[in-house]
Order: sequence, then structure tokens, then C-alpha cells
Amino acid sequence: MKNKLFVFVLFAALLLPLGCSRKADYERGTLFSARGFATSDAMVWEEAADEAFISFSAPSRGGDGGSFRSDSPSAPLTPNEPSVERKLVKTAFITMRVENLETANNSISDLLKKYDGYTASSSIFEDLHNYSLRVPSQYYDVFLADTNEIGRLLRRSENTEDVTLRYYDLEGRLATKKELLKTFQAYLGRAANIDEIMKVEARISELQYDIEGTGVQLRNLINTIDYSTIHVNFEGPVAVSPIRTITFGERLRQFFGSFGGFLSSFIIVLLGIVVYGIPILIVLILLFWLLFGKIGLLRRLWSIIKK
Repeated sequence: MKNKLFVFVLFAALLLPLGCSRKADYERGTLFSARGFATSDAMVWEEAADEAFISFSAPSRGGDGGSFRSDSPSAPLTPNEPSVERKLVKTAFITMRVENLETANNSISDLLKKYDGYTASSSIFEDLHNYSLRVPSQYYDVFLADTNEIGRLLRRSENTEDVTLRYYDLEGRLATKKELLKTFQAYLGRAANIDEIMKVEARISELQYDIEGTGVQLRNLINTIDYSTIHVNFEGPVAVSPIRTITFGERLRQFFGSFGGFLSSFIIVLLGIVVYGIPILIVLILLFWLLFGKIGLLRRLWSIIKK
């Protein structure tokens, strides 16, 4: 009996270091050890930290901007749900005929002041003025209605783009990256060595760069949603020439004018014949005389060949 008890105690003593070793290995492989870091492999920690905040619940209207949690993820909101406000980008193209371009310009300026809009760009020609206007989206319809009073509508087209999915995607990605940045900044204070510090700082730098780029995209998209674009072209009145009867004297002047043009052309042709035609004719006669005339160079050459 004592021998069995001794063997059992000895066997337990041998298993105890092995169990402690496995426990230590397990603790080194987890994301958070007693020191807060996995000292064996920092890349495993980075991947785990990224995955910890993958789940994002999109914010609802009137909420606190959304929540992040890895324990109970929820499906993102879709544009078909009634709680999600659609994000629309509206654009209009208008061409109008006006009696006075300056008056039309003043009318557009008054409307922009009234509805808190502004001119993004403009092109001014003699009888054509082009404007690219930015108007708050809430005043889009009423602004278009007021422009009808400026002149006669020639052409009008409108376009509406639904950017709801893109908006909430950018918003969710931005919020997720900001939350993940806070997590990595908190991890930075728990780094065990220089290697871990450098890896965490590199990840923080990447996140800051991504946050800046995503923030610019989201702000630009919000600007196009909040302010609709209206392209307005003002064309001046059509110039109408009065109908006038041509008098007999004007007809005579036109006749003699055309005759004078014909006569001048005829004289130019004659001068061309005298200046260029006569010398060319003289050269041709001389060549004929040398080759086939009394001298007859070609004729004499032919006779020599025949002999």
C-alpha cells in the first residue's frame, strides 16, 4: 500500500511541471496576459485586436453614434429599414431665355441670398451666362420653382442619386477605426519591449492615415448631400433684323459693283497670260526649232542610228 501511494505521489509530482508549462504557454499565447501583452508574438496580438472591433452596429437616428462590441454583434442597418434616413444627391440643369441678362443675374443673386446658397462657378459671354449654384437641399424644390419667374424655360433636367449605402458605410468604417485607434493607443502603454512599441506605433500611424482619408470622403459626401447643385444657363434675347426694301440705286450699285469685280478678274487673267503665257510659248517654239526644225537634233540623231 505504501509503495502504491509513493508511486502515485511521484507520478503527480512529474505531471505538475508539465501542467504549469502548458499553462504558461497558454497564457503567453492569449491576447491579454497578466502583463497585458503576448510577448511571444506581437502580430497575433495585432490581428486579435483588429478582430475584436470588427462588429459594428450602424447608428440609428437620434442615437449616441453607435456602439462597438465583440461579444454580441448585430446586423448592420439597411436602407430599406424605416429607421434609416435616405441620403440623396440632387442635381438640376436649367436653360432659360431672358430679356435682360443683367436683370437675370440680379434675380439669381437675390435667390441665393434668400435661400442661403452660393455660386460655385460662373462663365460670362456676350449673350450667354452660365452658373453652377449650390443650394441647401431643403430649399431645392422651392428654389427651382422661383427660377421659373426669371425667364422662359427652354430646357430642364434633374438627377437624383441615392448614396445611402455609401454614406453609412463610410460612417461605420470611420467610427470603427476611431474606436480601434483608441484601443491601440491604450495597448501602447502596456508594451513590454521596444519591438512591441514600434509595431503598435506603426499600426496607430496606419489607422490615423486611414481615418484622415475616410473622413475626407465622408465630409465631401455630406457636402453633396446637404447642398444640391443647380446648373443655370441664361440666354439673351434673339436678335431680329428688321425687313428693309432695297432701292433702285442700291441695285445699280450692286450691279456695277459685281461688274467691276468681274472686270478686275478678267484683267488679272490677261496680265497672267502676258506675264507667264508668252515666255512659256517662246520656250516651247525654241525647243521645237532645235529638235524638229531646221537644226533638227532629234532628226539627225535618228538618221545616225539608222545607219
